[in-house]
Amino acid sequence: MKELLEYLARGLVEHPDQVRVNEVQEDDATVLELSVADDDYGNVIGRGGRTAAALRTVVKTAAAKSRRRVFVDIVDA
Repeated sequence: MKELLEYLARGLVEHPDQVRVNEVQEDDATVLELSVADDDYGNVIGRGGRTAAALRTVVKTAAAKSRRRVFVDIVDA
């Protein structure tokens, strides 16, 4: 899931080399923390949060196929 999120985020941003995904294990779920360059947060979040919601939906759907719970958080670097 981490690689999928990195791939999708790199396609959205101006500085793909600054995309970082940190994987944190909590109880029965995985949290993927996405950080990008300061200029790119608007691209990742999108108007009204639609892009961020789409990223979360794609990652959750891919994780559901392997019966895992995954959450995506967009964090400051």
